[in-house]
Amino acid sequence: MIRPLVRPLVALAAALLLAAPRPAPAQETAIRLVMNNELQSLDPIQTVSVVSRTFGFLVWDTLVGEDASGTYRPQMLEKWETSADRLTWTFTLRDGLEWHDGAPVTAEDCVASLRRWAAKDGLGRQMLAASSDLRVVDSKTFVLQLTRPFGQVIEALGKSAPYAPFMMPARLAATSPSAQIPEIIGSGPFTFNRAEWRPGDRAVLRRNTRYRPRAEPADGLAGGKVVHVDRVDIVSVPDSSTRVAALQQGEIDWLERAPLDFVERMKRDRNIVVTPGLGRSSIFGVLTLNHAQPPFNNPAIRRAAQMAIDQSEVMAGVGLPRGMYLDQCLSVYMCDAPYSTEAGADAFRRPSSERARQMLRDAGYNNERVVLLHSGDSALINPVSLVAIEHLKRAGFNVDVRSTDWSSVAQMRLNRNPVDQNGWSVVPLVWTGFDMENPLANPAVVYSCTNAYPGWWCDPARTALIERFAAEYDMAKRREIAAEIQRSVHDNVSIVILGQFAGPSAYRANLRGVLDVGFPVLWNVQRAMR
Repeated sequence: MIRPLVRPLVALAAALLLAAPRPAPAQETAIRLVMNNELQSLDPIQTVSVVSRTFGFLVWDTLVGEDASGTYRPQMLEKWETSADRLTWTFTLRDGLEWHDGAPVTAEDCVASLRRWAAKDGLGRQMLAASSDLRVVDSKTFVLQLTRPFGQVIEALGKSAPYAPFMMPARLAATSPSAQIPEIIGSGPFTFNRAEWRPGDRAVLRRNTRYRPRAEPADGLAGGKVVHVDRVDIVSVPDSSTRVAALQQGEIDWLERAPLDFVERMKRDRNIVVTPGLGRSSIFGVLTLNHAQPPFNNPAIRRAAQMAIDQSEVMAGVGLPRGMYLDQCLSVYMCDAPYSTEAGADAFRRPSSERARQMLRDAGYNNERVVLLHSGDSALINPVSLVAIEHLKRAGFNVDVRSTDWSSVAQMRLNRNPVDQNGWSVVPLVWTGFDMENPLANPAVVYSCTNAYPGWWCDPARTALIERFAAEYDMAKRREIAAEIQRSVHDNVSIVILGQFAGPSAYRANLRGVLDVGFPVLWNVQRAMR
């Protein structure tokens, strides 16, 4: 008697449930980030582009991480051990590491990744040159066997610039370091779907639900990389004033680099935080000269270019307030840094366009065309470039300015042909403290005679100095060798220094937990509730 009554009641309840309004799906939390340059290459080993490196730290992970104090700590590693003679290094991965596709991270992956990275990176090349073996022991353990002392093994595994040793699956690490990897599969805190990428518009990264952060708090590039948002959108906004307006109106959340001439205005906006941008976040402007082609294959003409640049005028032109730049910095390791020195700098301590013109005449310069690749869209490169161009012209160089976007310059500067075959003579660049402070990571130092860095400078005497530095454990002796290396850089004019200035970023004040490491990392960041 009861059963026939139950059926209609159940049917009625089901109908009411179907008809009832369903709760709206939870809205994704997202951070909208604008980088200083466009994301063009997705492979941070193939290119030295800063935006690709930032992308790399979101998608991949490293064996070792450097915290805010400069201490190197295990990241993907559980531990490392070294023999009494420091020639045998044993590394053990921590539990629970997975690639984005669910496969476990293995020691084989790490060995393959280190070999691909070391084929491009100056410090990695030095480390492997000092070794006889890099071998897998088991799925979680691998060994580096050195043949001679090498004092920067851990620094190499934890470096962040210009090539960071990101771990990749072995099948991807088998790709030539000069070619782009075919898949974007990492083990880092964010995943990337190439199908959602619209170059020149937007790149979308999503929280990696498989990621197991370390238990300790986030600290610099070390510690627990806990992600509190669902998504990160790297969006393209080419114009500096438009970027600032979008940040002020809350349409974007973060500018990797605050446009320098807007810094004072943004500091007065209580809804925006402008970071100091000093220390390792500082920017170092340089001219890279093409040593492989005339006229800068002549060291005397390179010295004339060095004499032509007045750093105080370049720095006055960046648009920053006093206290956010140095009138002059003569150290290739940056000023106020561990290896800062003025060794070898006397020749260009007092710049002069008149003396530069005389040096050009004495060097036999015959008005050869100097093709300068100008990144007009870069908020950092553009202002220092404009002043440097005028200085070179004032000194008597026949400067042919090719103004385009940074992404194009990054490709064009790989061309080693003469200028009448789309080659180049000068490329203004900016490097950060991460790039400069360690001689074995510094591009002006470590790529000498390697043919691995555009500019292709070579001083054979520097090679022996670099090997001595790499083998040294004593900090005082390291500083002495670093000073000798700097003399080589200045004598050879591997680069021309434009100056050192702050590189602040700017973000909405409702973001909490931002880690100021010199470039945007999106773990540890939360949006405050209104």
